[in-house]
Amino acid sequence: MVLLSGGIDSTTTLAIAMQEVEECVALTFRYGQKHAMEVSSAARVVRAMGVDTHLIVKLPLQDHVVSALTSDSITVPQGLKDGAGVSASIPPTYVPARNTIFLSYALAVAETTQAGRIYAGVSAVDYSGYPDCRPEFIRAFQQLADVATKRAAEGDRVEILAPLQYMSKAETIRRGGELGVDYSLTLSCYEPDNRGRACGSCESCGLRRSGFATANVKDPTHYQ
Repeated sequence: MVLLSGGIDSTTTLAIAMQEVEECVALTFRYGQKHAMEVSSAARVVRAMGVDTHLIVKLPLQDHVVSALTSDSITVPQGLKDGAGVSASIPPTYVPARNTIFLSYALAVAETTQAGRIYAGVSAVDYSGYPDCRPEFIRAFQQLADVATKRAAEGDRVEILAPLQYMSKAETIRRGGELGVDYSLTLSCYEPDNRGRACGSCESCGLRRSGFATANVKDPTHYQ
């Protein structure tokens, strides 16, 4: 099972998973994000890569969770902030407990469907400093999965894998290129227009631009 947002990281993670296992389920969340256009990108990726099953789950986090990604009253900051990482201030685009919620849902589905692995495209390099992207978080969630599920209690644990955890955006793009990923299908923007074109100026776009430039790979993104 692969958490698939439709961006660079999750799409590369899906390609890695498809190299390692016989069957993949892509799990995408419509959680009230203002940039819900990314769900369409995830669907394009699934079709192009021939994924066996694509589950799109609606979670109305916007009703109770405050974030620049879910609340119209909060502006998405522009540009890359200095010192991106956990030591810097956490940006308003952080969605409280988002990855915990996503992984918990994935764990429930994995138990039901007998999936043996859950892949998440989180990275602690070239990222916005979200605490639920850190290696400590992935390790802690694995510990939770090991004590909170029937399968684990019966000796059949579900593995939580983050293959991009220590990879820069450029390294991720190079790895995806090796696996034949078509990044023109992906979207990494917090404020795309209604045609799915990236704004080119939010932090997510900045990390994407920088990644392609550093990797010396042509950026196929459709910008406004």
